[in-house]
Amino acid sequence: MSPKAPLFKIEPRREVSRGLLYATPLLAVALTVVAGFFIFLAMGYDPFLALYHFFVSPLLTVYGWSELMVKGAPLIMIGVGLAVGFRANVWNIGAEGQLTMGAVAGGAVALAFWGEETALTLPLMCLAGIAGGMAYAAIPAFLKTRFGVNEILTSLMLTYVATLFLSTLVYGPLKDPLGFNFPQSRMFGDAALLPILAGGTRLHLGTFIALAIAVAGWVLMTFTIVGFQVRVLGQAPQAARFAGFSGPRLVWLVLLLSGGLAGLAGLFEVAGPIGQLVPQISPGYGFTAIIVAFLGRLHPLGIILSGLLMALSYIGGETAQVEVGLPQAVTGVFQGLLLFFLLASDFLVRYRLRLRGAVAVQPQAAE
Repeated sequence: MSPKAPLFKIEPRREVSRGLLYATPLLAVALTVVAGFFIFLAMGYDPFLALYHFFVSPLLTVYGWSELMVKGAPLIMIGVGLAVGFRANVWNIGAEGQLTMGAVAGGAVALAFWGEETALTLPLMCLAGIAGGMAYAAIPAFLKTRFGVNEILTSLMLTYVATLFLSTLVYGPLKDPLGFNFPQSRMFGDAALLPILAGGTRLHLGTFIALAIAVAGWVLMTFTIVGFQVRVLGQAPQAARFAGFSGPRLVWLVLLLSGGLAGLAGLFEVAGPIGQLVPQISPGYGFTAIIVAFLGRLHPLGIILSGLLMALSYIGGETAQVEVGLPQAVTGVFQGLLLFFLLASDFLVRYRLRLRGAVAVQPQAAE
């Protein structure tokens, strides 16, 4: 006896509306808020109060806006780098590890110059952070172009190696000798810290560098031959080969670019809000930036808005913990719901569910 056929079948839409594609992030955000309302209600919290402290309360003060920029900066930088790779169908999932190695490389420079106030310290730290992230991204680039190894697996698994390497350093060679045996390095000197732009806040120079990087990413992808080659490689690999575009060279380019930006983001964290090397550099910015890239439609300027929105989820989650007593996991729940609704909306824009046996209706000509 043959198994019963499914009631519905999935068909690709003949024409995908670009307007709907750009509207799905807004729909995903709205559905996430609605789902959060019912989740808070089921948990026994006042949903209106919880949503207020999650999305509104952090934006009522200057300090809240400064924190939004501080937490949004690494998400924007990493998201721009990942988006360029994703446009070429190169899937770097290990930005968290590249962020960690960039922080380690830049932090090592800061500790090497510890006790010396020189204007070269911070620029050298930035270069080391970029180099550290690029070197770590070069591993999956080499394995993919030389042996055809899937970059998703290699970049992801290398993240855990980077985290353990950082822990080894702060528990060992780089541990502060006067730190009462805590797993942390010395506090960086003033010359190794990013300048603070607003008194009474943590707003630092790196936040504006992140915005500049997003604009530069837009220029790269829109007005340069390299951006054109990346887009062609992602949309039509056969056409890219016929045009003479080097696939391996572009793979190296996008992985080194995303790794370098992730490494710089890690350096900005240790030279900014943290001020030293500790076992955990970020709360998962490298993974959250994947959501940021897709929520921004892989467009560098859209990533600015989506990065700030995801930064709000971090700040709002912390505020809701204090004011309402919500658990710490609520931030991850909101980010997961946002990704789920975004993927579901994109799926329904590109595909339709049809009853088996139903007659297909021919689409009308585009106006």
